Amino acid sequence: MDPIQKLFHKTQKPLSRRAALRGAACGFGSLALTDLLRAAVADPLSPKSSHFPARAKRVIFLFMHGGPSSIDTFDPKPRLLRDHGKPLPFKRPLAFADGDAGPLMKPLWEFKNHGQSGIPVSSLFPNVATCVDDLCVIRSMVGEGVDHGAALLQTFTGSSTFVRPSMGAWSVYGLGTDNSNLPGFITIKPTLSHGGAKNFGSAFLPGAYQATAIGHSGMKTDEVKVEPVEYLTQKKFSNEEQRYELDMLQNINKRHAALRSNDPQLEARIQTFELAFRMQMQAPEAFRVEESESEATKKLYGLDEPATRDFGWQCLLARRLAERGVRYIQCTHSYKWDQHSDLYEKHTSNAKEVDKPIAGLLKDLKARGLLKDTLVIWAGEFGRTPVSEAGNGRDHNPYGYTIWMAGGGVKSGFVYGATDDVAYHAVEDRMHIHDFHATVLHLLGLDHERLTYRYSGRDFRLTDVAGVVARKILA
Repeated sequence: MDPIQKLFHKTQKPLSRRAALRGAACGFGSLALTDLLRAAVADPLSPKSSHFPARAKRVIFLFMHGGPSSIDTFDPKPRLLRDHGKPLPFKRPLAFADGDAGPLMKPLWEFKNHGQSGIPVSSLFPNVATCVDDLCVIRSMVGEGVDHGAALLQTFTGSSTFVRPSMGAWSVYGLGTDNSNLPGFITIKPTLSHGGAKNFGSAFLPGAYQATAIGHSGMKTDEVKVEPVEYLTQKKFSNEEQRYELDMLQNINKRHAALRSNDPQLEARIQTFELAFRMQMQAPEAFRVEESESEATKKLYGLDEPATRDFGWQCLLARRLAERGVRYIQCTHSYKWDQHSDLYEKHTSNAKEVDKPIAGLLKDLKARGLLKDTLVIWAGEFGRTPVSEAGNGRDHNPYGYTIWMAGGGVKSGFVYGATDDVAYHAVEDRMHIHDFHATVLHLLGLDHERLTYRYSGRDFRLTDVAGVVARKILA
């Protein structure tokens, strides 16, 4: 009796034809087993052809957790200056805060036109303003979530109510990765609140497509940057010995998987072991940010200043991962932009922390020739209201807010869409989150209607049954 038969025999359960075939597939040829295991494990992330020529090869998503105020950053409204202190001229829609709406509140920062495009940017972002000719500013975003949890889930997964795969997971599922020694999807210092891992998970997609999290928002930068390198480089055995040990472990895991019908968690664990081994080849070098970069580059990202050091490190690491073939990268500035009060003080300090690093990232990508095929996205989960809350803050507003994109096949120095004259509702070229997702996938060369996964009797997709590509923003 061979080892596989013995294993099934000990279970004292009837052996189905499907289980027998699974068991035989794991047991055929001990000499070929290692190569079969490697191929089976590596296959989910192998490069795949796009549906049509892609404009972007990769995505860097800069997420401003909490919801920046569009009115005070990229969407100036003269009427708010004129009617400051007057009541809202229409019935307020569903809001997060209780009570009556406060009066209209003017922007708290001055806007000026910048660059050859003349796009207005407030004084909150003086460094990003120098890159305005590379931006595609979208002033007409629309979502449904008035609370952070629902809004984050919809922003990242397309659904505010169900657990669904994240956009990063869908991207890697559709395209695989260009570097088998690094994850295809990495999230840097993600938030653990408002959905947590669901915002970068794979849900019903195979576990190989979920993000690899580098630290979390509660960790200091110095803690995050050391952890992956030390974990992967403190080895007691040679690469050959570790390879042999892993092959033996994967052999046992595969035999165990043969007894379990379609266990996605077990498959994800098997794939993770293999990826962790391969990461030893490139991950340590990729994470040696400060040791490997010039002083001028670190200064460009703000690593020399306490206020900008944290997000500057995230942005610089994102560039290093992008140039090493990582498909989808998220950086999170968490959880700081939720100003129901003290808007001026808090938005000022928040913007100071990210303004220089973001501009540094855009300039660095452009100088290295990477911006043309790297799609950079800047967004929060929603915007904020034109009426005041607590006299000096703003409530959540998912009905019309601003994000921007750069590089990766979008028009540069371009403004798309518009809100009404008090910036409450999107009224021109509305871009629902489903449209946003459809457009990002299109830039990656993926047709959102064809990128489907069969689960629980139906075909699912990131955009559910909606989504229209915003072709006006395509370069």
